[in-house]
Amino acid sequence: MNSVVDIAWLELMLFSSILLIPLAINVRYKLGIAKTTAISVIRMTLQLVLVGMYLEYLFQLNSLLINTLWLAVMIVVGASSIIDKANLPKYPLTFPLVTALTLSLLPLLMITTIGLIRPEPFYNAQYIIPLAGMLLGNSLSSNIVALQNLFSAFEQRKSEYEAAISLGATPKYASFPFVQEAIRKSLAPILASMATTGLVTLPGMMTGQILAGSNPMIAIKYQLIIMLAIFVMLCVSVVISLEMTLHYVQTKEGRIKVTFINKN
Repeated sequence: MNSVVDIAWLELMLFSSILLIPLAINVRYKLGIAKTTAISVIRMTLQLVLVGMYLEYLFQLNSLLINTLWLAVMIVVGASSIIDKANLPKYPLTFPLVTALTLSLLPLLMITTIGLIRPEPFYNAQYIIPLAGMLLGNSLSSNIVALQNLFSAFEQRKSEYEAAISLGATPKYASFPFVQEAIRKSLAPILASMATTGLVTLPGMMTGQILAGSNPMIAIKYQLIIMLAIFVMLCVSVVISLEMTLHYVQTKEGRIKVTFINKN
């Protein structure tokens, strides 16, 4: 297979001129997203360059302590992002989200690295950090959807919930249909993606490895591992986050102590 082909920074800058297309669409349809688009692109570029520089250093250092601290930062930032995007208050939801992401991520990382890839050492940053990033990154949207659906149900179906409690149902039993629906909706995108992977879409990890010169079958094996791991992490993290969230926001009488934040 061919070795990876480097891309010159000048060529990358010229390629970025394709952004003129969405900017033209913004002008034509008066979307008002030019400033937001510019800020997002600049932030993305700076963040990726800085992370790339840091990861080069991290890969060379390859310290168990530093890698563990970096994973902790990724988890906390991921949990904070979920809460922000779901328009919910940080307190008391941060601890349930951090716990859910931690309990779903770490066992999968151990199984994937120690059981399958077996890098030397087992905490090799070249494998641990990218794998953790893919698992966490793909779990964010599902957890956002799950929390939004849960608290929307408490607001929109309040009478149904209160009626169940007034008839003697426990708060956990009365909220079970809401949790059930939240889990279903949060997993729907990944199930649709898995059903079309290979025919409609070629996943990023597999495509990246092929472009880097890997054998397609080796790339497929890695992609299968990561897709299965992502699906399991989504299932586990969503269930834990919903169950722990209810534990922290639901009183014994069934009152919900948390509502959406109005950011308008």
